[in-house]
Amino acid sequence: MLVRVIMATVLLLVFCLAARRARLVPGRFQNGVEMVLDFVRNSIAIEVLGQENGRKYFKLLATIFCTVLVMNIAAVIPFLNIAGTSVIGLPIVLALWTYVMYLGAGVKAHGVGGFLKNSLLPSGVPKPLYLLLAPIEFLQVFILRPATLAIRLMANMVAGHLMLAICFAATSFFLFDAAGGMKLFGAGTFVAGAAFFFFEVFVAALQAYVFAILTAVYLNLSVEAEH
Repeated sequence: MLVRVIMATVLLLVFCLAARRARLVPGRFQNGVEMVLDFVRNSIAIEVLGQENGRKYFKLLATIFCTVLVMNIAAVIPFLNIAGTSVIGLPIVLALWTYVMYLGAGVKAHGVGGFLKNSLLPSGVPKPLYLLLAPIEFLQVFILRPATLAIRLMANMVAGHLMLAICFAATSFFLFDAAGGMKLFGAGTFVAGAAFFFFEVFVAALQAYVFAILTAVYLNLSVEAEH
């Protein structure tokens, strides 16, 4: 929880400072923040949802992307060393937020009946197959989508945390506790740990992108006429 509070505070400070010091010709700091927002707007929101809905849901997607990214990056920051998303609570909160927005957008666009029809009864399918497809679609729409959002994020960050911990714990053992030639193995585990460090940075950004783009995809499925 302390890591989450620290990283949330850092995120708020970054955007508050960027907003207060905004200039027509941006400096490096403002330009970096704008690059992140432009990426979310153009490569996620508008790319998936189109111009109108992309602008409508941009704030949601930008908040989710930046929150997940910053919480994930905590895994490789010294003295923090754990992602805020590697414990299930925060992924569940983000997944539930996506889920509520997804249901709300669908009901607002089509009404309760229309949303359920679009979600549970795919068009172009022989009617007898609805007896089989409707329960499967119900399971996917109302249970699997939010559950997999939370579990995927947490599982990836836990796996990265464990790999880093194992590599550097092994390095410490081989260098300080092992005897004789066994100490040489410490060099190998240190190199592996360094490699996993940079890989974890990549995974942190990738999982933020995956969470945000799946949110956009689910919103698009919810508001489009039929799918």
